[in-house]
Parts: sequence; structure tokens; C-alpha cells
Amino acid sequence: MEIDRRAFFAGLGGAVAVAAMTPEQKADALEEHMMRKLDQAAAQGQPSANGAVETFPTMAQVEAQIETRRNRQGVGNLFLSPTGNVKRLPPMPAKPTLLDFFNLRFNATSNHVRQSANRAMQTGMSEEIILACLLHDTAQELIKVDHGWWAAQLYEPYVSEKVAFAIRYHQALRFYEDAANGYKYPDLYRRIFGEDYKPEPYIEATYNMVRQHKWYIEPRLVTVNDLYAFEPGVNPQMEQFVDIIGRHFKQPKEGLGFDNSPVAHMWRSIAMPDHPL
Repeated sequence: MEIDRRAFFAGLGGAVAVAAMTPEQKADALEEHMMRKLDQAAAQGQPSANGAVETFPTMAQVEAQIETRRNRQGVGNLFLSPTGNVKRLPPMPAKPTLLDFFNLRFNATSNHVRQSANRAMQTGMSEEIILACLLHDTAQELIKVDHGWWAAQLYEPYVSEKVAFAIRYHQALRFYEDAANGYKYPDLYRRIFGEDYKPEPYIEATYNMVRQHKWYIEPRLVTVNDLYAFEPGVNPQMEQFVDIIGRHFKQPKEGLGFDNSPVAHMWRSIAMPDHPL
């Protein structure tokens, strides 16, 4: 398998972070990277090494895997490690900003959402859509279940109502194709949910509501500009989004997590996931 060193190093935090790793840690990380690449190829229906195209599991087969894992699928990224033990996190500033969270805590989701926002920027989307793409999956650092609702709640005090709407409902819309707006149901979902998966009734009801809403296109454009596998060699930097954040994100002067907002505890949970209580 051909390895893109730049993308591999970026996923681990850069060359400095890689240099600080032990040989065993590097080997584990490389194995995880290669497994992810194979997963991506399978999710896109690409032939495997022996030339066979992957078939998708059924829902029953997906559910049968539950008791084979050491963690549940819905656990936030900050609370588990795909290889070995979790690592000590760098301290947050006294008054953390959104950029601080991207730099110090959104390690598993940052590259993905930056690629999504970059795609929205390249395809001429509005600044509100670009911001929604930049933020839409970051709540998965805390929790994966219903992450659209969690993420909208996390950002609601700091963004416009339309941006929050786009973040909240991208989750329901991703299960429904919309050829007119350029969204195709991803094979990745057939793989992780099962080829016979049908969304739960609350997802169906949410989709039907949003489909009739005046802001339907906002969450739909998040799904259109989302990426269901990382693009090798593409690593947009936060600098290209700083001005958009400045214009559309209301940074509290006390710092995220310390402004006594209804969601401050969520930001503290992301900032300090090692606290036992």
C-alpha cells in the first residue's frame, strides 16, 4: 500500500509529534492508518488486494459485532484510543477560544471538517455554510450518538440560528439521497449500518419536517460538501477559516466553558475529559 507521509504525519499531529513517539507507537499508528485506508477503499466499493469488491453486511451482522469490542460505537473520540492507552492531553489556555479547541482537542475530527469546509469554500458556498461544515462533526469528540443535535447545542449560543439549523439537521438528511442537489447515499453507511438499514422513526420524521422547511438547503449543503472518506494529501489549515470564524462566531471573553452559558459544561467536558467527576 502506498502511504502519503504528509497525510499520515498530519493525522498524528505533525512531524514533531511523530518524532516524540516510540518505535512501537509509530508501528501501531501506521497499522491503524493502513487499516483506515483499507476501510475507505472498501467503503467506496473499490476492489481489495485480491480483486474482490466488498459486500455490505446486514443490520443483524452489524449488531452481532457489538460484543466483540472493548468500547461502544457511540463513545466520543477523546474518551478512547484506537491503539493502546490514551495519551495525556496538552493543557488548555485559561480562556480557550474555538481555535484552541481545534488545535488541542478536536484531533480526530479536525482534518475531516476542515476538508469539508474547504470543499464548501471551493464550491462557492456562503460563509454560513462554510462555518457549518467546519463545525458539523466536532461534537463527535464528546459523543457520536445524535452528533448533529449535540453539535448544534454545543454551538447554538455562538452562531446564527441558520448555522445551528444546518448543523443539527445534517445528521437526518445524510440518510436520504437528493440527486437534484448532488447528494448520493454513501456506501460507507451501507457498511457501518448494514445494507438493509432503515433510519429510526425519529430520523424519518425529522427528515420530513426539514424537507418542508424554508432552510432545507442549508443542512442539505452540509451533506453535499461533507466527505465520507479523507482525501489523501489534502490538509487545509485553520488559517483559511479565521476570518469567517471572526465574522460569524461569537467568542465569549471568559473563554469557552467559563461563560456560564447553558452549554459551558459541554465545552469543559471536551477540555477536561480526564476529570473523574
